[in-house]
Amino acid sequence: MKNRSIPSFNIIGIAIRTSNQDSQAAKDIPALWARFFENDIMNRIPNKISNALYCVYTEYEKDHTLPYTTLLGCKVAHLDDVPEDMDGIRIEENVYHHVEVEGNLEAGIVYDAWMNIWEADLPRAFSADFEVYGENAQNPEQAKVDIFIALQ
Repeated sequence: MKNRSIPSFNIIGIAIRTSNQDSQAAKDIPALWARFFENDIMNRIPNKISNALYCVYTEYEKDHTLPYTTLLGCKVAHLDDVPEDMDGIRIEENVYHHVEVEGNLEAGIVYDAWMNIWEADLPRAFSADFEVYGENAQNPEQAKVDIFIALQ
């Protein structure tokens, strides 16, 4: 776990408004992932820079206990051509706390990491946090996922 500065970048994908209250996000976010793959969103994203998947948490009402937006997509060169059925977002340059998780995705390693993040004493900005599912996440049983938490 370390802090690092990440320059601004753009993401295009699909989004949902959700909340951690009453385990709503535990239903909504897997449904968002299913919709992403069922509708072949990855192959429809214009101006893609890579095939790494980004799961972005943004537009927090206040913190992780209140509603926020989750956007699932890919990094793109610009936001000039966002398809009508998708959303685009610019993630501004910031310092992020980096958490690396490894293991079986289906065993909930990412969710478990978030449980620890929520309890950690981090000076969170609640602007845009994100997970990156790159080449090392292709095998769900031995995945490596990077989580970046925006800091104040």
